[in-house]
Parts: sequence; structure tokens; C-alpha cells
Amino acid sequence: MSEQTQEPGSSAPRRVVVAGAGMAGVQTAVALREQGFTGTVSLIGAEPHQPYDRPPLSKAVLLGKAEGSAFDVDFEALGIELRLGCEVRGLRPGDHELDTEDGPVPYDVLVVATGAEPIRLPGAEGVPGVHLLRTLDDAERLRPVLARRQDIVVVGAGWIGAEFATAAREAGCAVTVVEAAERPLTGALPAEVAAPMAGWYADAGAVLRTHARVERVERGTVVLDDGSRLPAGAVVVGIGARPATAWLSGSGVELGTHGEIVADQHLRASAPDVYAVGDCASFPSGRYGERLLVHHWDNALQGPRTVAVNIVGRASGETPAVYDPVPYFWSEQFGRFVQYAGHHAAADTTLWRGDPAGPAWTVCWLRGDRLVALLAVGRPRDLAQGRRLIESGTPMNPALLADPARPLKAATA
Repeated sequence: MSEQTQEPGSSAPRRVVVAGAGMAGVQTAVALREQGFTGTVSLIGAEPHQPYDRPPLSKAVLLGKAEGSAFDVDFEALGIELRLGCEVRGLRPGDHELDTEDGPVPYDVLVVATGAEPIRLPGAEGVPGVHLLRTLDDAERLRPVLARRQDIVVVGAGWIGAEFATAAREAGCAVTVVEAAERPLTGALPAEVAAPMAGWYADAGAVLRTHARVERVERGTVVLDDGSRLPAGAVVVGIGARPATAWLSGSGVELGTHGEIVADQHLRASAPDVYAVGDCASFPSGRYGERLLVHHWDNALQGPRTVAVNIVGRASGETPAVYDPVPYFWSEQFGRFVQYAGHHAAADTTLWRGDPAGPAWTVCWLRGDRLVALLAVGRPRDLAQGRRLIESGTPMNPALLADPARPLKAATA
């Protein structure tokens, strides 16, 4: 990645433009004010709604327990200009201009926070009754489907598929989840860890069909590659998401193998005066020795603080802050609270705390004697203590760690 031409001691930016009005974009704008930035802050969002939080969409909004999830931010009081219902179209770094459907927008510093967009099921576009679940409008279209208790087929047994299936079962719908892989959460968790989760579907009254590929979707029916025909008043597709960066094509901003913006350890993109944060950007982790692309809420909350500090501090020549978090996410599914912290790819030891057939258990991953990741099901104290132990790099005693009755903080070497 090319080095940016942002010199310490350069003049302070007068205008910061944030592209994307989700969690990462909103938190960047707010953090700039908290850091004392007094210039213009413009927040540009493609959706017409007031900026909102996404996690409640998969349950509270779907089930009619909340009308929306707008952020509790007084943008006017903070002097943050909102430009909503305005889609970004392109970027010309040499001109320091962002192209939007409303025309060019000049910037001194640009923060790209356009997030991710769901992957669509090939051949299903335009078929009545096929839904995604990413936006407030998506959730509002699905809410009456759940209220009518229609038969629902969920394509994909990942995090979002499980959360939607949970809400649909709570609403009284018949739910079948089809997954092309041999188990839920393939790619996210090792086989031995994801395997116990397969039983959660049946416990909740949902049908999970693995090794099941969708051949085509017809109105009211999902046809699998083995010839099975599944009745479907609605089809909800949850097969993943990709960074929403297609609009950067031709801009010269370096993109990675997944289409994400390749940011450096300070969350700067390859173009001068451009930062990238949240689901649309990867960053190098010194802690884990590899580049991470994290599509979770906590990353969109934490990254903006680093961006704001670096934007405000660069004019005074301050050493840029490094972004190297312990990734964290949670999921509420089938009556269980699942939390994960860290990154287990380079672990050499896996330890279990508790019985995975029971309601509460934890999996710990070690590299040498250091805890690098853990997954906690119904054990929030394990998660809280484990996250701190990962951050501190404290040596662990594996024999003590495997005892579920012993607090994690008391299992150090």
C-alpha cells in the first residue's frame, strides 16, 4: 500500500465529509466534535431515514416491539450537517471531491464509512416474496410477513439467518433454514464449535437442512438441487455481505481481495486525506499478525474514535493513533446469548469450559500460553474477563482454564 502524503504539521482541515450514515459514520462525526474539531462536518447517507442502529432490526423492529432504532444524537446541536437520501457515486482524490447524486461535494478530509451490502441470491431478484434484511425498509417489509405467520424459508445458516429464524419462530411462523455447507456458521467457526449449534434449530422448532443448495426460487416455492420443493410464503436471504465500495471503482483507492478498502494501522486509505472505517475497510492487526476485515457492530463503534483522534491531531504533529482492537461481537439466537472476542485463526490449542450440550459453555483458543479468542454461550462473565486477558496478553494455565467453575481471571499462569 502506498504511503499517504499527510505530513505532520500541515494545516488543520476545515471540512470533513463522512460518506455513510450508519454506526461508523455517525460515530465518526460525533467523535470529531468530542475531540474538539470546530470545522464543518457533513454526514452523507443513502437512505432517507434519520441515521439508525442496525442490530434491533433483526428482532425488535421485526416483531413490532420498536418502530425504529434511530440514534439518540442531536445532530443540529453538534453542528453536524446531514445530507440524507443522497447516494455517493464516485471519488476524485486529486480534486478532493466526492461525487454524489446531488452533485460534487468538496472535502479537506474524507471518511469512507459506507459499510457492507448483502449478497443477493442469484436468480432470485424480482421474484415476489424474496427479501433481504439489512435496512430499516427491509425490516418494515418483513414485519407484516411475520405477523401473517407465513411459511418462511431462510437461505443461509449464518449469524443473520439464525437471528431472523429466531424472530420468525417467536412470531409463530413455520421456518426452514437451508444451508449449502455441512453445518451452520461455516467459515466463521471451526466444525467442532459450530456443530453443537445445529441442534438449537430443532430445539426452537425450526427445520435446518444442510448440504442443501437452492436451484431456483419460484413464487411461493424454493426448489433445491435435489429436487425438493419447499413451500415459502416468504424467502429471506442471509448468505453474507460484501463491502459497499463499488462506487470507488476508478478512484485509485486500493481495494483488497474482498472489495474492501485497504487501510493502514491508522485507518488511512491509500489516497491522501482519505480514511476508511467499519465494514468497508480492513486494517493490519499487530496483535494477530494479519489483516482483518471485521463486519460487526463493535468495530464500527471503536474505529471512529481512532479516525477522529488522527484527523484532529495531525495538524499539531501528534503521533497518529494505531487501531488494533480485540474484535468483539454478539448474537442473540434461539434463547441463547452468544458472544465472541478475538481472532482464532492462528490458535494452536482449543479448550472447552462446560458441556456444549448444556445451556452455558465457553470455547477458548490459545496460541502458546496466551488467550487469543473465546466464544461464550450464556457465560457473559467469561467473555468480559477473557477479552481483558486477550488485550493484556496475560499467560494462561490451560489446566485451570478448562475448569468452568474457575473464573477466567483466576486461570492465569
